[in-house]
Amino acid sequence: MIAILASAGLALLFSIFLVPWLIDRQTSIGVGQQIREDGPSRHLVKAGTPTMGGVGIIIALVISYFAVHLGLGVDLSRGGLLVVGVTVFSGVVGLVDDLIKIGNRRSLGLTKSAKFASQLVVAGVFAVLAHYWARVPSMITFVRFGSLDIHVGTVGWLVFAVVVIVGSSNAVNLTDGLDGLAGGASLFAFAALTLISYWIFRHAALYRVYDGLDLAVLSITFVGAITGFLWWNAPPAKIFMGDVGSLSIGAGLGALALVLHLDLLLLLLGGLFVLETLSVIVQVFSFRVFHRRVLKMAPVHHHFELKGWPETTVLIRLWIVAGVVTAIAIGAFYADFLAAGATGR
Repeated sequence: MIAILASAGLALLFSIFLVPWLIDRQTSIGVGQQIREDGPSRHLVKAGTPTMGGVGIIIALVISYFAVHLGLGVDLSRGGLLVVGVTVFSGVVGLVDDLIKIGNRRSLGLTKSAKFASQLVVAGVFAVLAHYWARVPSMITFVRFGSLDIHVGTVGWLVFAVVVIVGSSNAVNLTDGLDGLAGGASLFAFAALTLISYWIFRHAALYRVYDGLDLAVLSITFVGAITGFLWWNAPPAKIFMGDVGSLSIGAGLGALALVLHLDLLLLLLGGLFVLETLSVIVQVFSFRVFHRRVLKMAPVHHHFELKGWPETTVLIRLWIVAGVVTAIAIGAFYADFLAAGATGR
């Protein structure tokens, strides 16, 4: 418990003091966010706002995670190291994308094919190492082994893991369209994963995950780092997380779910991200098949903006949605635990 609290505190302090440095540095050299011209007109005033705040999140995460292990003697786990690795390298992909946008002074960075290929490589390396090095079994689970297991074989699981990492990463990226939206929603998910990881640590024999404490430390480190960033990202944002932030947070979220064997529970833990992604899919499908738009604009948060909702109203209501679905996820996890105790499984 001391390690968990220490990691959260360190990450919060590093993040909350590092992000202002990023703001000052970018302001001094005239670097800022490029805004989509086809987006809501009210967003145009945000042009030039410092970006790439995700760099602060990643640095705070990495320093705090390893500092706690060195200082308090908590054992590093292979699963934890892989989650940190996929988070950092996904952030590198996002950083390159952000730098290209800034260099070209337009809202388009890496080409879609280059960005997708880079994500596939990062996710593919994670999937292979997770299965062969961290010994994650080739089964798709709901909350643990013995609970809705789907045996898909090695190749099937590797493909599934890649889809989870790339999908989760891009889902958070799509959600990052309002001040504080992606950061706030991810806080709910990582806070829930902290509780779940610690519970798994206390009942390791049932869940057959023996690095739960390390994963709880890592989850709360995400919480601390993102909270420090949100201090400066709250509306009106003084800095945006950029693709370096959204891609890394999404990849870390998906990776944690995989190593904790919470594969299908991730759909609830990241419920808002799923909703935002589905809104884009439905919009594209409807337009291409029926030549009409279901929403005024996708993702769905822009739809509500164009309906006249103030940005803070959209933000808080979607935070509520994120909180509710996360609570449902925790409830489903605990209900399965009670059922397992009742049946002796």
